[in-house]
Amino acid sequence: TEMMTQLILTIGKARTFDTILPPPYIGCFDNVKIAFVPYYEIQEIFYMNDFNWNVTSSNSGTKEFRLIYDKLEQMIGNKLFIFNFEKDETELHSFIKENFVVGKTGTAKIQINKNNFIGIYNKWLTEVKPTIQLNFTWDEAKNQGYLDADFYLADLMSEDNKTLGDKLYVLLKETYYKFDKEIKIDGRITYSEVHFTDNQKAHNLFWARYERPPREEYREFILERRDLLVPQDIRERKGSFFTPQIWVELSQKYIADVFGENWQEEYYIWDCACGTGNMLVGLTEKYRVYGSTLDKADVNVIHERIENGANLLKEHIFQFDFLNDEFDKLPSKLLKIIKETPEKLIIYINPPYAETGTTLFRESKVGVNLSQTHSKYKSLLGTAGRELFIQFLTRIYQEIKGCKIAEFSTLKALQGSAFNQFRDFFHTRLEKMFIAPANTFDNVKGNFPIGFKIWDSSKKEGFKEIQSDVYDSKGNYIGEKTYRAYDKSQYINKWITSFKTGNDYIGFMAGTNRNDFQNNKMVYLINHKNQMPEPRGVWISKDNLIPVVIYLSARHIISATWLNDRDQFLYPDDDWKIDKEFHSNCLIYSLFSNSNTISSKHGINNWIPFTEKEVTAKDSFDSHFMTDFMTGKVKSELKQITIFENDSKPTENSPLQFSEQAQVVFSAGKELWKYYHFQPKCNVNASFYDIREHFQGRDDKGRMNSSSDDEKYNDLIRKLRMELKELARQIEPKIYEYGFLKI
Repeated sequence: TEMMTQLILTIGKARTFDTILPPPYIGCFDNVKIAFVPYYEIQEIFYMNDFNWNVTSSNSGTKEFRLIYDKLEQMIGNKLFIFNFEKDETELHSFIKENFVVGKTGTAKIQINKNNFIGIYNKWLTEVKPTIQLNFTWDEAKNQGYLDADFYLADLMSEDNKTLGDKLYVLLKETYYKFDKEIKIDGRITYSEVHFTDNQKAHNLFWARYERPPREEYREFILERRDLLVPQDIRERKGSFFTPQIWVELSQKYIADVFGENWQEEYYIWDCACGTGNMLVGLTEKYRVYGSTLDKADVNVIHERIENGANLLKEHIFQFDFLNDEFDKLPSKLLKIIKETPEKLIIYINPPYAETGTTLFRESKVGVNLSQTHSKYKSLLGTAGRELFIQFLTRIYQEIKGCKIAEFSTLKALQGSAFNQFRDFFHTRLEKMFIAPANTFDNVKGNFPIGFKIWDSSKKEGFKEIQSDVYDSKGNYIGEKTYRAYDKSQYINKWITSFKTGNDYIGFMAGTNRNDFQNNKMVYLINHKNQMPEPRGVWISKDNLIPVVIYLSARHIISATWLNDRDQFLYPDDDWKIDKEFHSNCLIYSLFSNSNTISSKHGINNWIPFTEKEVTAKDSFDSHFMTDFMTGKVKSELKQITIFENDSKPTENSPLQFSEQAQVVFSAGKELWKYYHFQPKCNVNASFYDIREHFQGRDDKGRMNSSSDDEKYNDLIRKLRMELKELARQIEPKIYEYGFLKI
């Protein structure tokens, strides 16, 4: 409020509104929050008589400051809208999107409906409840039959801060709450009114975001579901596969989008990997909801929550080993649904992501592939059967035919090259999907996406591609991304291995056994495969140098992100063959890339792109291969695909032609080489990697430092990297054009 007061005093002094059309809102912000007020609500201030606009705007002691401050305080929650950048990020985005529209008048607030009223309640618990001044404890109130939910409903069903009607247990009377009857605690003083500790400021700020009351078609439903509004102690107990509440709420919204607003009334829901039950929070129809888990302790936790008011039935929460137990152990009503009306069942799960022999998600699960489900379907699953979530999906698909599946999992089932055998039989229509960063899920590390996918197994359709909605770690929608299966595609590693090499090796490229972004860091150049504990890659010679540098460039030019983590690099179209500039650009990029770790310590360095004269070397180089190759002095014989000529006979190649940007990179690299050769103890055969190591040194753990104490070197390498990035930007469109990647 103080900042807004200062802003109004500043505007009033400058009187910009006399010459410039004022905006719909004025606003101010700090590093925590931002506030907006409609301009028309404060414009009368600028025309007050006997007002001294020459006071210092930051002086809070003046009567002018106090007058405006008091007026703004009266507006809070009604005309003054305040958002916390972190806590209210979603609401802030919505407010801006709805209200900052050319020609729009009035302020649009967030609508409340049957699918979001529980999520709003969860926010209310942390922002409003602490400011309610009970003269006794909440436990004592509960013993009298009053929950915090009753205060929330009093707020929710109000207009102008007055609860509509008089049938609720608690009523909001503008500035205080009133119980529906006087209550006495242990024979002490009776109470009928409850006030606020902060003069209702937090209350008004919170409800300024929402349109109250909800539309009439939602009111009766919400009031009837008072039993759903119970404190979520589950948030304090995080199970091993705990799904954050932000994604639980969003997933239920997506289910409503696919199966209709009344999906909970029309379908049965079974979470067959429910853990401590947080995926069941927000579900409204307890007679249609089932939850099972392997861990008896988790069943006990949910049963305890039910005793404290959770909207579930004890008989519907049970211990069950989904991957091993027979269905005849299920509750009879659930078993009947599976047998008779599976099309009315939604399997709603976040199954475990454990995989035999990996620690990518959490500890490797010994014996993951020993389940009855795996044994039964291993001929269908292949290597995909190592994944627990694949075993869950397989049993659901095979044994609950026609059901709906709403599940959280990685995108391996959609894109992974090792999962094509699974996709061959899992013919289920993918209706809708969103993705979120994996590291927002508890106990999950890594920079990759987890998707929430809604499948309809009654529709026999193999997965090909889908436009997925994308959300950031705060739950903000940030766009769409296409995900596709590559089952009919050939991969980049088959392409690179199609080029045969001679025996005069000039190096080795590691990492050509994996096709996706997450493995790009494993692709690099070294002198010899003996430098690797498990050598997997291709030898490099004059005959395949150009395909190798194209491969290296394709794998490294586009940065790996959590969004493209599982995207696959593919066998390209033939058009790349005749693009000579593309060849030379990729060569220059590879010569100066950090993925080029060729070192003279491990043998002859064949990757020096300059002559001795160009860099003022103190002696001759042991190899002139690279300069000879670039000037056309090296004969190339490609037995699979000829790049330079129309036949496969050895030919005298023409000198490579370099683009303008490639020449700029080349010149920047030359300055770096010249500076290195100026050093007293330089190695005349030093590679790019050797030069970096010389200036940057290594830390105590043996890793190369990121910078040097030599400022001239830092300037030279900085310029080189800057120009290399520009070259990469010019190469990037070609990666898509020639089919190495699909958009």
